[in-house]
Amino acid sequence: MLDLDFVRRQFPAFSQASLKGQAFFENAGGSYTCQPVIDRLTRFYTERKVQPYAPYEASRLGGAEMDEARQRLAAMMGGAQDELSFGPSTTQNTYVLANAFRQFMQPGDAIIVTNQDHEANTGPWRRLAEEGFEVREWQIDPESGHLELAKLEALLDERVRLVCFPHCSNVVGEINPVVEITALAHAAGAFVCVDGVSYAPHGLPNVGLMGPDIYLFSAYKTYGPHQGIMVMRRALGETLPNQGHYFNAASLYKRFTPAGPDHAQVAASAGMADYADALAAHHRLEGSAAERASALHDLMRAHETRLLQPLLDYVSAKNSVRLIGPSAAAGRAPTVALELGQAGEPVAAALAAHGVMAGGGDFYAVRALKAMGVDPDKGVLRLSFVHYTSEAEVQQLLEALDHVL
Repeated sequence: MLDLDFVRRQFPAFSQASLKGQAFFENAGGSYTCQPVIDRLTRFYTERKVQPYAPYEASRLGGAEMDEARQRLAAMMGGAQDELSFGPSTTQNTYVLANAFRQFMQPGDAIIVTNQDHEANTGPWRRLAEEGFEVREWQIDPESGHLELAKLEALLDERVRLVCFPHCSNVVGEINPVVEITALAHAAGAFVCVDGVSYAPHGLPNVGLMGPDIYLFSAYKTYGPHQGIMVMRRALGETLPNQGHYFNAASLYKRFTPAGPDHAQVAASAGMADYADALAAHHRLEGSAAERASALHDLMRAHETRLLQPLLDYVSAKNSVRLIGPSAAAGRAPTVALELGQAGEPVAAALAAHGVMAGGGDFYAVRALKAMGVDPDKGVLRLSFVHYTSEAEVQQLLEALDHVL
């Protein structure tokens, strides 16, 4: 089992007097930052805040640390070092990708998107309709929020160039079968782009084994700094038009980074790998970087699943509450959206009086909420946690819900 005491010692937030007694249940909006990331960011700003990759020592060390972040995170996710790149945010990375596909596609080509997504992974692709490309919507079930594979198959044909979907939605929470979806899309000759922002905090996936061509997630929701991280497989990365400086076209990880990287935050992202390695060593997980990451993923998910089921059982038993997404913990991430028949944000404010930090609103998932008959102006109450959450905090949440619902 996950050693929760060891885990929580890696996060300074849990030792802060100002946060004592506060149970954090808005992790889907951004996680606490682990100590190794903070240490690396501090060291970079105090010792290495110079232009990297020059021959003098401070610059050399800064550049090496940036390279280390890419190499170690890519290895954890089953990719090559230059297949992983950083951008200002996942939203920005998606806009860059959409522009690359705009230049790559031909008249009459089509893209498939879903209405289960956060707007950041659907809006940029939908705007390609303004350029004359066809945008097809893979629609969720209006009751469950589920994406049926049969509906995707009906949308696929030889005109589809790209299929975009979330690993899991930030309001539905259901874990989508990436391997199966990718296989269907590839069989039809389409590339695959997966939004992993709401999944990666629960364990980094092995993109190499799953097979998608693009996998996007956000470091600041994965215990790191505010950066967007993108894994793009080499075959696609070398096919799409270069979006960076023309003289960087031969460098795969620079082809889709038109803006200059945030040197300090890229370097600090190596702290995410430090944290993962510390957990792996403590729990005696062995093997390659990808194998250790996979075992750590399973350890995190087992802990989250055990804590999640009582919360799902509690809200499922409330007639006044509609649980969005599956009621079985094994098939979803611990991101729980509740339709209350009233605005979610005031209820989140009421929970704060009981020491529970949660969120209310539409969470940029307006299309998904509308499709399920939820008024986006009222939104939902969202309760989300990750592997550092304790059983006592879940109990604190349940007792607070008893007071406010």
